[in-house]
Amino acid sequence: MDLQGDFHVYDTTLRDGAQQEGLNLSVADKLSIARHLDGLGVGYIEGGWPGANPKDTEFFRRARTELDLANARLTAFGATRRAGVKAADDPGIAALRESGASVVTLVAKSHDRHVDLALRTTLQENLAMVRDTVSHLRAEGQTVFLDAEHFFDGYRDNRDYALEVLRTAYDAGAEVIALCDTNGGMLPGWVADVVHDVVDTTGVRVGIHCHNDTGCAVANTLAAVDAGATHVQGTINGYGERTGNADLVSVVANLELKLDRRVLPAGLLRDATRIAHAVAEVTNFPPASRQPYVGTSAFTHKAGLHASAIKVDPDLYQHMDPVGVGNDMRLLVSDMAGRASIELKGRELGFDLSGDRELVTRVTDRVKRLEQRGYTFEAADASFELLLVEEVEGERPAYFDVESWRVITETRPGEEAASEATVKLRAAGVRYVVTGEGNGPVNALDAALREAIGQAFPEVAKFELIDYKVRILDQGHGTDAITRVLIETSDGESTWVTVGVGHNVIEASWDALVDGLTFGLRRQAADGG
Repeated sequence: MDLQGDFHVYDTTLRDGAQQEGLNLSVADKLSIARHLDGLGVGYIEGGWPGANPKDTEFFRRARTELDLANARLTAFGATRRAGVKAADDPGIAALRESGASVVTLVAKSHDRHVDLALRTTLQENLAMVRDTVSHLRAEGQTVFLDAEHFFDGYRDNRDYALEVLRTAYDAGAEVIALCDTNGGMLPGWVADVVHDVVDTTGVRVGIHCHNDTGCAVANTLAAVDAGATHVQGTINGYGERTGNADLVSVVANLELKLDRRVLPAGLLRDATRIAHAVAEVTNFPPASRQPYVGTSAFTHKAGLHASAIKVDPDLYQHMDPVGVGNDMRLLVSDMAGRASIELKGRELGFDLSGDRELVTRVTDRVKRLEQRGYTFEAADASFELLLVEEVEGERPAYFDVESWRVITETRPGEEAASEATVKLRAAGVRYVVTGEGNGPVNALDAALREAIGQAFPEVAKFELIDYKVRILDQGHGTDAITRVLIETSDGESTWVTVGVGHNVIEASWDALVDGLTFGLRRQAADGG
């Protein structure tokens, strides 16, 4: 099967996705993302608009020597020639020719009002612009796709002209005409009706490009495929301006896993979760936990009823095996947890609790009591694992014994507040008294605690606090309210989250810090570190 011939999976993250508010990609970022997308097995990667800005021009220049794509073809994006200028003489078209890309995707107006108001030219000249540009680039040896911008709105206002734009491009040599729901206002049934009409009336090869303003971008894309489209455009993680584009992973996963249509090279869909998260790291936009298929919560179960069923058969509360997209099932421990949740979570952490009914009941009751006091274990697996070890082994893991701690924050006129913490503890038989300074009391405590413990356990130097969240639990109490703190720690290879609860933020933070270091040391010992 020729994937690029029979069905196109076309990614536009580097161009359309990069229009997302707050998303700024360097050339190095774009090269990195392109390699990830190639690893997913997409057929086409739209790299940007050469000639429109220096960054995209530089990307295509560097791509010639720095990108070795195994699955994808690099595509350059651009507009049809300007009105009244021959394609051969248009600088924008020259940039497309010289980009080094074997495929060019042209955007063209297919809505008569846009031709009149945006291009300020005649309907016939717009058709000439399409015809001249497509035929010129084809004569230069490049494959041409056409994005029919605002097609669905144009179809409603002037169906005959919108279809004529498609025919003109196709007759001039465009291999695919992508119908663009540029404003994102369509619904699946509407898309299906229009695509059916286009396929039956024009005979062109139809693609689909959907935005998510109605929350239907993926559904609209699938409706178009069902109606005859054989080219789908989207972005990884659904990046894009306003509410984003169709999430390409969801589109592809639905096609392959639900509709039994192989649209990627065999086996590569299993890398989808890893790649989606890797791209999120490059863009510096945290991946959405509830993202279909690849989100961390996509196969996560919390309620005890669900866990009881999953214990019998995971498929009872999952629409598919998460391995198919490289994800994994997760179980959350919370005050909604029943015995089955605790057993399954224990198994996930390496503890077989199935033969000890009393232990499971004790752990379940303890979790519910602690969550009533403000703790949350669904977001703090590390703290739950320490609790579980304590119940199973009879004592909590302890690598140090804290004698006392204190923290002082002082301010002087005209100066920023300064914090200083003193920690006294014993570790490996030695008493340490350490003072640390920091940007605020929690940072000072963290510095002092790490320095003290680090003298006995040098591996602590690898631990880094990477996230810190504070939640006031009973806001009606004002400044004396109960506070919950979640701290995420990393050793450079993995991360873990711990929780602390107290009558003030410093007390809660201290508990979470101690748990975080204790868990890290336990993991290092288990790994032989």
